[in-house]
Formats: sequence, structure tokens, C-alpha cells
Amino acid sequence: MKKVFKKLYVWVLIGILIGCIIGFVAPEFGAKLKPLSDAFIGLIKMLISPIIFCTVVLGIAGATDLRQLGRVGGKAFLYFEILTTFALALGLIVANVIKPGAGMNIDPSSLDAQTVAVYFKEASKMSVVDHFLHIIPKTFIDAFTGGGDLLQVLLIAVLFGVATAKVGTVARPIVDIVEKFSKILFSMMSMLMYLAPIGAGAAMAFTVGKFGWVALKQQLFFVLLFYSTCIFFVVVILGSVAYFYGKFNILKFLRYIKEELLTVLGTSSSETALVPIMNKLEKLGCPKSIVGIVVPSGYSFNLDGTAIYMTLAGLFIAQALNIDLTMGQQLMMLLVAMLTSKGASGVTGSGFIILAATLAVIPAIPTAGLYIVLGVDRFMSESRALTNIIGNAVATIVVSKSEQQLDTEALHKELNNS
Repeated sequence: MKKVFKKLYVWVLIGILIGCIIGFVAPEFGAKLKPLSDAFIGLIKMLISPIIFCTVVLGIAGATDLRQLGRVGGKAFLYFEILTTFALALGLIVANVIKPGAGMNIDPSSLDAQTVAVYFKEASKMSVVDHFLHIIPKTFIDAFTGGGDLLQVLLIAVLFGVATAKVGTVARPIVDIVEKFSKILFSMMSMLMYLAPIGAGAAMAFTVGKFGWVALKQQLFFVLLFYSTCIFFVVVILGSVAYFYGKFNILKFLRYIKEELLTVLGTSSSETALVPIMNKLEKLGCPKSIVGIVVPSGYSFNLDGTAIYMTLAGLFIAQALNIDLTMGQQLMMLLVAMLTSKGASGVTGSGFIILAATLAVIPAIPTAGLYIVLGVDRFMSESRALTNIIGNAVATIVVSKSEQQLDTEALHKELNNS
């Protein structure tokens, strides 16, 4: 019993349960606990940019040659695009078959358009050209201080890593400094993770206390459908990839990373488990160089849960407003979502801003339609974050296996002993 209570995930689970009880019994007090959750997530995000910079640089520097680096990166991005497209298509298929919004018969004029106008205002700034130009930071330091956009950090890290690899032995002292700095950052992150039970508990207390269970009543089916779709994607689609290509059981893998999943569940942020999941992937036999490239890039380019949400929520809104979208309009939504979903993790309020940017290409859907999912979006962020982090972890194992650098003996030993 003492060994059980030494596990961090047990305390995270206890924190979540206590948070739910506080939010239900004392909702006003629970809603006031949000600053504790914000503080924990803020502390974690404070270290994300430098950690990603260090891991990407070390990952590139650790590659045997630049051709291998290009091959690993190419495989990762191809995998990301295929799986993200599957996720987007799954959202469309589920929405067309189940029709979660049918029968709601909502009059667009009855919705509060002003409440969601700010999201469409932000989305209007996301033209294709601006989207790509935004990846380039104003200065080297601005990528880390200008807003924490992970795409900008990735760009600088890749350029810095490639440059050190080209310079060779001359850059070795710099690489050693980055490696030592990385160890310090990882140690800091490990210390902060002891606050995870408090952060997760406070977040759940706020959610239950602020929104309550009744808030889900009208749109409960949509929320449950989204969770079910994400579970299907993880168990069936990612499970098939794991079984037929990675040669491992997805359920054993989920059990192995349960501590990280509970942290993400409580905080609704996949960033809180970035460092722990990277450590576990290395224990599973994935080389540090591949982990350092695939996981950070996946946080911007492989957001499977967000992809499912975008198409499923888009059609749900249209159905609720009795708007019959043509197949052409739906395919246009999917194609635009393939672009707008990239880099969503670096945008504040990304769920609504990215969804708004996607729906903007469908003039038939009024601006106010986004209000329909505004009230329940907070309850779906956990599932988005969980699906995103699982997808990135599986991707790392698959790319490692494709490069014939996966220690399969360590993989099965760790999974069987978890």
C-alpha cells in the first residue's frame, strides 16, 4: 500500500477526485481555485520553449548525418499528415452518420454573436501567407519571449541544430553546454511535477464549480460522442498502427503512461506531460535523437484530437442550425482544417480560434454558430489533449521502428512490467 501512495499518478488521481467533490459541494469556492491551476500550467509552460529548443538541437546534433536527419523529419511529417487527415475524416464521417446536431432547430438570430466575435476577429488574421510568415520570429530571442509560439522555437532550434551539425567538432563545446542546460531544465520540470496533484485538483474544482453538471444537459450527447470518437481513434486507428507496425499493444502502452495521462486529464494541457513522456519513450527504447525531433514537432503538427474536434464540431454547428452542407463544402472544410490545425498549440484560445478560421470558409454558417459549442468546449479540451499526446507518443515509436533504431526488447520489457 505504501508503494502505491509513492506513485505520482495516484496523488494526481486523488487531486482530481477531491477537486470534483469541492466543485460539486462548494461551487463558488471551487471556481475561485482557478489561479492555482493557472499557476501550475504557467510554471510548466515557462520551461516548454527552452526544453523544446534543447531537445531538438540535441536530437539533430545526435543524428549520424544530415541525410538521416532529413529522413527522420520527412517520415515524421508524412506520418503526421496521414494520421491528422484520418482524424479530420473520422470527425466528418461520425458527424454525417450520427448527426449529433439534428433536431436542435436553433435560430441563428437567438445566439449571442458578440460573445464569439473575438474568436472570428482573431481567425480573420490567419491568412495562408500570414500563417507562414508568423513562423519567423522578429528576433532570435523573440521566439522565446514574444508569446511562446512553439513553431518559432522549432524553426530556430532546427536551424541552430543543423548549423552545429555542419560545423562539426568546433561546435562540440556549445552542444555540451546545451546538453548540460537541458539536464537542468529537465530537473526543474521533475520538481514542478510534484505540484501536479494540486494543479489538476484545482482545475477540476474550477470546471465543476464554474460550469456544473447541468451545463452539459442539452449538449451532453455531443460531448459524449466526441469522447467516444477520440477513444475509437486511439484504440482502433492508433491501436492498429501500434499492432501491425510497431508490434506493441496500445492498451499496455496506455497503462504504461497512465501517470502522464492523468496529469493531462486534470490540467487539460498536453504540455504538462511533455518531459515525462519523453523520458518514458527513451526508456521504451526510442533513441534520444528521434525523441528530440518527433515529440516537439508533433506538438505543433500532429494534433489528432484537435483535428477530430474541428470537423465534428463544425458539422454539429451546421446541423444544429439546420444548415445542410454539401459534400464539396465539407471537403473544403477538411482541406482548410489541414492547414489551420498546424501550430494550434501556440495560439491562445486555440480551440475556438482554429475552429473559427476553419468555419470562415463556409459562408453558409453564421458567425454566431460558434456560440453553440462555447459552453461545452471546456469539457472537451481534456479529450483533445489526451488524444494529442497519445498520438505523438505512438508516432515516436513508429518512426524509431522505421529507422530500425527501436530497442524492441526494452519496449516489450517495459510494457509487460508496467
